[in-house]
Amino acid sequence: MPEWSVAEPRKLTFADPVTTLHVRIVNGTVNVVGTDEGSARLEVSDLEGSPLRVSQEDGVLSVVYDDLPWKGFLKWLDRKGFRRSAVVSLAVPTGTRVEVGVVGAAAVVSGMTGRTEVKGVTGDTTLVGVTGPVRTSTVSGSVEAQAVTGDLRFNSVSGDLTVVEGAGSFVKADTVSGSMIVDLDPAGPTDVALTSVSGEIAIRIPHPADTEVEANTASGALSNAFEGLRVSGQWGAHKITGRLGAGSGKLRATTVSGSIALLRRPPGEDAPSDMEPHAAPQDSPAEKKVL
Repeated sequence: MPEWSVAEPRKLTFADPVTTLHVRIVNGTVNVVGTDEGSARLEVSDLEGSPLRVSQEDGVLSVVYDDLPWKGFLKWLDRKGFRRSAVVSLAVPTGTRVEVGVVGAAAVVSGMTGRTEVKGVTGDTTLVGVTGPVRTSTVSGSVEAQAVTGDLRFNSVSGDLTVVEGAGSFVKADTVSGSMIVDLDPAGPTDVALTSVSGEIAIRIPHPADTEVEANTASGALSNAFEGLRVSGQWGAHKITGRLGAGSGKLRATTVSGSIALLRRPPGEDAPSDMEPHAAPQDSPAEKKVL
């Protein structure tokens, strides 16, 4: 099995096929980009502390710290590890299955068609143009997904989720106190389920839309930009329900104390980050978050 101990900046090219990528680092940055080339390339441009172990066996390329296990990764808080830092860039075939674990590092994954999984403790994650299924898990790190068309799953304690031009058919996100801003521009029906305890949720969907809507909050504020939906509830609990268009998709949002804003995306809009000021009442906390 080819293996290298990387203790200083270095570049490596791997001629053997790569079907799976494992990366686990503490602090720094991980960049993974999909390429149509058959070979994989690695560049470690900055490294402090313990050396990284790089190995390749049976199509699996690993760039890891040996004492940083994938199983139970989100519980890894060994203070000794915080003296480590690495800047790692990888170009791998687009269909590669990617598993990235970062403790305090930022992770950027782009152009992948295979399955992608990112686990982070405090580091932020950015996903760009990923067409394969994606699963992200963080403690407090945020996740931003841009033009992601694969199924997206997100779990966090306090990290935020931002989806820009989400074109996938499935989004499932759960957080305790993190906020969610989800801008959808799908080509067909979608199944979206967002759950938070105290975090704010803002969802923007195309108009005209084609989905069944159910949004519930126990004590948070509601904001609705669609005349065809019904807002109901008494005391602290409120609900938005109804069908838009044929109701081919599903949209569910639930919070305990967080606010929920359902916003409207005009047809043919090219600037998804420009949330409409008139789409919901100005006194809504979730609307202020989006604006």
